[in-house]
Parts: sequence; structure tokens; C-alpha cells
Amino acid sequence: MKNILVLFLIVFSFKPILAQEADGVRGLAIGVPGKEDVPRFVRFMDEELGPRGINVLVLRVDYNYEYKSQPKLVNKGALSQKEVDLLVAAAKRNKIKIIPQINLLGHQSWHSDLEKLLEVYPEFDETPHIVLPEKYEWPNEDGLYCKSYCPLHPEVHNVVFQLVDEITEAFKADAFHAGLDEVFYIGDDKCPRCSGRDKAELFAGEVASIRNHLALSGKKLWMWGDRLIDGKTTGIGMWEASMNNTHRAVDLIPKDVVICDWHYERADPTAAYFALKGFDVVTCPWRIPSVSLQQKSLLEALIKGATKETKPRYKGMMHTVWSSAGGFLDRFDKVPENPELSDVATFKAIFPTKKL
Repeated sequence: MKNILVLFLIVFSFKPILAQEADGVRGLAIGVPGKEDVPRFVRFMDEELGPRGINVLVLRVDYNYEYKSQPKLVNKGALSQKEVDLLVAAAKRNKIKIIPQINLLGHQSWHSDLEKLLEVYPEFDETPHIVLPEKYEWPNEDGLYCKSYCPLHPEVHNVVFQLVDEITEAFKADAFHAGLDEVFYIGDDKCPRCSGRDKAELFAGEVASIRNHLALSGKKLWMWGDRLIDGKTTGIGMWEASMNNTHRAVDLIPKDVVICDWHYERADPTAAYFALKGFDVVTCPWRIPSVSLQQKSLLEALIKGATKETKPRYKGMMHTVWSSAGGFLDRFDKVPENPELSDVATFKAIFPTKKL
């Protein structure tokens, strides 16, 4: 009788956590598959994502879709609507919500190459005076990681919102992921529009502009949360938090934005920070299984100890993959060379074959 009572207390005490996990985000964020990988990614959705209970799939599309509104912004080998329809159908039968992503504001270049937006519309560049080097190295004198577009350019939203509208329609999505991470160039001193302006207000203004545009058609904005964390006060630093004063934007942006809280080297408790600020928050690991399990345990502890007001804001977990979809599929069924540093091993650790 005593053992039965103990078991009852254990089950009862964990019931709120398990119930919330069942209803919450079990997600994967990954690059959209290339044309040649669409059939096997569809199989992956049917054979792995569905059985593991994955219910959110953030696909980084960027310029890899055949946009009709801005055909000059289409990458070679981009997906057609027919191929997108195959992904949408697979998501529907597996009860997976697809959220397409286009990197907005930051990540408009990579190393020595411009992304399509600034290649086609160089006038949108926040820092045109910084020339991409033939050989990229970090650190560098210009502080160049990725270029940004100028959020105050009068024509930039006319272009990017066409893409946002088209890609959400293509994927039949009710949400959009705008990236907005690792924005190092903002409010540059040489920008004729942004110079001298408050970087937090500039960042918040861009977030609000995107959110408000989506709201016109009943869609929700998702974004990475790093620029909203004070990198100096927390000690988290310049990559997973902000060192250029954008963090104060956390008090200036609409509270219905979903924050994807990514940390890859340690389990920082910033999900609590965002929940206490009034945001829905999703915890996002990457490639260290031990850290991801610490993040999962931390999330469970936060949910268990939360007030009734903050508990619903802890939305779950979303694994992130930063290689191509094809590369991830290539590695998925292989024994990792280093199981302690593996995005596949991390995914399998937090989302076992059977949904818990």
C-alpha cells in the first residue's frame, strides 16, 4: 500500500509537466531540402519525424523557392511549388506544423558571398562601405560576420514582405520565422538613415514591422532570441546574446512573438527570462547531447516550478540543424564519429523513437 501511494505521488507530481510536453512544441529547425532530397526528406518525415512526435518543422527557405513576386531573388536549383506541395502533404499526414523561415535583417551575407537580397538590391546594405574580402577570416578589423539590410530603407519592406507573403502562402503556414539572430551590423555610424539612432529601438522597430505585417493576415512571428539578451550582464557574450545594446528591445516588442531561445555550449536558464517578460518561449539545442538533456531537465524544472501565469509560456523544445537537410539525412542512420558532438545524437537524445 505504501509503495502504491509513493507511485501515485510521483505520477501526480509530474503530470503537469508530461501533459504540457504532450501539447507543446517538439520541433526541428533545418534547411529546406534541395530538389534532389525532397523525396527522401518526405520519407524522413513519415518514418522518423512522425513516429517521434515531432509537431513543428521550421524550414530555412531563404531564396531556395521559385518566388514569382521577386524572380531575381531565386537561387539556382530552388524548389518549385510542386515540390513544396509534397512537403506540405507529408506534414499534414504526420500532424506537423511547417513554419518557413527567411533570414531578415541580419545574415544577408556569409563569409565572402552576399545573399540574394543585397546582391540584387545593393542599396539596402546597412554597411556598403565594408567590402567582402576574397578570403574571410574571423576576427577581422571591420567586425564583419554577416551583413545586414538597413531597416529604415524606404523600399526594403516592399521587397521582403512580398517574399514573406508568398512563402507562407506556398507552405500554407500560419506562422513565419524571421531569423533575426546574430545582428552585429545595426545603426551603423555611416548609414544616412540609422546613424545616431538607438540600436534597441531600431531592432524593436524591425521586429514590430514584421510582426504587424504578419498580423494583417492572422499569422504569428517566430524569431531567435539572442539579440534580446544582455551579453555583458549575463556573461553569455556576443554570439548567444547581444553586446551592441539591442537587448533592451525585449521591453519594446509585441508580447505575442514566439522566442526561440538557442544555447549550444551550456544550459543557460534564459527561457525563464523570456517567460517572465511575457513571451512564449521554445528551448533550442544543437549538437551536444549532454547539454541538450540538461536543457530538457531545466525546462521541466521551470515548468514544474512556474506560476499558473508563466507555465503556459514554456512551449517545449526545438532541435536545430545547421548543415544541409541532405547532410543531416546522410548522417542520420550512421554511428557518429564523435557521439558527444553530434547533431544527430542530440536529436535522438531529446526525441526518442517513441513519443514520451
